[in-house]
Amino acid sequence: MIRQPIITVLGHVDHGKTSLLDAIRSSRVAEREAGAITQHIGATELPLSTIKETAGPLIEKFGFNLKIPGLLVIDTPGHEAFTNLRKRGGSIADLAILVIDAMQGIQPQTIESINILKANKVPFIIAMNKIDMLHFYSSKEGSFLANLASQNENVKRQFDEKLYTVVGQMFENGFNSERFDRCEFGKQIPIVPCSAKTREGLPEIITLLAGLSQRYLEKELEISENEVAKGAVLEAKEEKGLGKTIDVIIYQGELKVNDEIAVIGKNGIIRTKIRALLQPKPLQEMRDTKEKFSSVKSVFAACGVKINAPNLDDVLVGSTITQVRSEEDITKLKEEINESTFSCDHEGLIVKADAIGSLEAIINLFKKENICIRKTDIGNVTRKDVMEALATQCTAPLYSVVIAFNVTIDKEAEKEAEEKGIIIFSNKVIYKIIEDYKIWVEKCKKVEKDKDMACLIWPVEFEVLPGKLFRNNKPAIVGVRINEGKLKVGWNVMNKSGEIVGKVTGIQNNGKELKEVTKGEEVAISIDEGNIGKNLFSGDKLYSCIPISQYCDLEKYSSDITVDEQEIFTKIKQIKASKNSTE
Repeated sequence: MIRQPIITVLGHVDHGKTSLLDAIRSSRVAEREAGAITQHIGATELPLSTIKETAGPLIEKFGFNLKIPGLLVIDTPGHEAFTNLRKRGGSIADLAILVIDAMQGIQPQTIESINILKANKVPFIIAMNKIDMLHFYSSKEGSFLANLASQNENVKRQFDEKLYTVVGQMFENGFNSERFDRCEFGKQIPIVPCSAKTREGLPEIITLLAGLSQRYLEKELEISENEVAKGAVLEAKEEKGLGKTIDVIIYQGELKVNDEIAVIGKNGIIRTKIRALLQPKPLQEMRDTKEKFSSVKSVFAACGVKINAPNLDDVLVGSTITQVRSEEDITKLKEEINESTFSCDHEGLIVKADAIGSLEAIINLFKKENICIRKTDIGNVTRKDVMEALATQCTAPLYSVVIAFNVTIDKEAEKEAEEKGIIIFSNKVIYKIIEDYKIWVEKCKKVEKDKDMACLIWPVEFEVLPGKLFRNNKPAIVGVRINEGKLKVGWNVMNKSGEIVGKVTGIQNNGKELKEVTKGEEVAISIDEGNIGKNLFSGDKLYSCIPISQYCDLEKYSSDITVDEQEIFTKIKQIKASKNSTE
């Protein structure tokens, strides 16, 4: 027996995931019509009859012999839904659609999607969406191949240029890809140009989803009525008159009312009995009554269902749900909990997420960036999280923040964070959190670097200008030109013999007091111990007197000084070394 493949949609923000999903789901919208689309909890079923009606000629063209009963498309697009489609060792998703905007190409969240699919070993096709936005192309509903054939050669050439931009970007990310009709299936990722707006290319997308599932996933889709039912918790929420319910995608076996089930909760395994299995009423029936759900006696994989049962308050979204026939089923679930316990570093970030799957995804992506994680948990950000982040402010300031993915922040936590200066990075997009955190880290490092650099004496060479001797001593005031580097008030300066002339106590230009001057500027400076005719002469070349203790720090920041300044630094070290050797 073969079940429907479970399909999910991923891609970058605003590339048209939801629009494409809506277009696929509305391939047949007639209500109560035989063979029409069936709405599940959290998913939409496209039966085989709808697939054949939408894409029959293309299925024959590509030689796909369909035996699958249909497609089960997950309703919520994006990372959040995908990461909750968990099962032991991977994802319950059988196939994914990666949506790429034809105008923008691959973007940060596209790469993140690719990495998540790669990590979970989920095969995918590419929907190159928004081809209706290409100024040279006239998009219309129906088959992409049929429409392209009607375009002139110039349009076809421009279209190929746009498509091969995406092919090149995919290659840069480790994948060979090609337009679906030129594609070597199994070796290349098929790209389907499409438009969610005009509905062009939908027959090709549905053909590939059904055909590739049949050809390459048939073994994985085989199920038995005797198998223990298993599923993934997509959502947990309160329903009026029902209390806490869980929305589940069942990918194996059959579940019945009164079956005992086990699911992972915040404090371990929750065992309970099913009171009711609920599925959405057809649209017409929903208009006729206030009740949204119909009660069913049993459900069979693959499907989406709402489960009403006692003690579901602490269920973890993204966790596995299993039918309990023996204690062995509980043992397997316990093993899964142990595998899902994330190893943490001694030092690192505090990460809070809404579900196990989200937590896994964000941890993997942070670790790819070599960012350590000290503590992980599911649920809202609390005052305790803020206090734990505060504890590392002195020892590891760059880790003294809280990462909050798709969760709310308690008011107490918000107040404490504001008072103690703890930043909470909160977002519903994983890559944005990581990006924001990395930008913040770079800013902090720059502030720290600027502070360190401000304490250093930098290499400078300047010369006393002939005829610009304004005061002999206490302090000596002379006109100078900066040949290389920058000069600051407070620095000691020396002559070419390594003898300290004195400290620069002031810098002026046209009567205006300055703190520092740079290469090419001519200014008047005062030197406290300078004495014209004794240790200070017209035409003298003077240098900053850099303490030997600062040499290492200056070398650390060598990328911040010019090649000429580095030469002056080398000269200063030689002058000081020569002076020390003669003493």
